[in-house]
Amino acid sequence: METYTFLRQLADSWGLLSMVLFFTVVAVWIFRPGARAAQNEAAMQIFRNEDRPKDDSDGR
Repeated sequence: METYTFLRQLADSWGLLSMVLFFTVVAVWIFRPGARAAQNEAAMQIFRNEDRPKDDSDGR
């Protein structure tokens, strides 16, 4: 078997399986029950200083 054919078959089978597995792990990680607080914090981060400007007390 030549190298190109071997690598193509490897990518078709194991490459697809690894991408599906990676997608499944990421989807489970995002939708796990404990992630709601982190997702809400990330969603509301752009509105953090909406009421007043950022405090520049650090001297910069």
